[in-house]
Amino acid sequence: MVFDFFFKSISRHIKLTDEEIELTKPVLRHKKLRKRQYLLQAGDVCKVETFVIKGCLRAYTVDDKGHEHIAMFAIEGWWISDFYSLLTGSEASQNIDALEDSEVFCIEKTDLENLYLQVPKFERLFRILLQNAFVAHQQRILAGISQTAEERYKSFIGKYPTIEQRVPQHQIASYLGITPETISRIRKLR
Repeated sequence: MVFDFFFKSISRHIKLTDEEIELTKPVLRHKKLRKRQYLLQAGDVCKVETFVIKGCLRAYTVDDKGHEHIAMFAIEGWWISDFYSLLTGSEASQNIDALEDSEVFCIEKTDLENLYLQVPKFERLFRILLQNAFVAHQQRILAGISQTAEERYKSFIGKYPTIEQRVPQHQIASYLGITPETISRIRKLR
């Protein structure tokens, strides 16, 4: 059942044969996370690429004053990782934890590298995923420097309409780089 969701999700980008699916299944490590449980802590080395089957996760940093700065949310069908740490083997700068009870598939970096050789379509998949992530990152930076708080909030809710019901307001504010009070004011104007 959980495999079905994974393969249906990636079929938007690549079509796998039955043989390729069978080669892929053994590298998918099913993991359950409780709400607030860490998948990765800053300072550890990220060794997995993670696909969300069920639930909601976030990637964030904590500054010297103890304030959280959310870089990413991931819900069903999304991938999450500290890519820099994963690709370089350096310490992670981000924490990743579950905002809800969640289920994920983790793919070890070495297994992923082997999968690229056994099922080359996965290289295409991850190229597409990284391109999409880069575009989203670039758009977020441009929005942060050129849009008002209200425009950023409306754009966020337009792109991710279900997250607003799943993520606390102060975390959405952190993601957008605004205060929770600003979100309250914007919501009153809607």
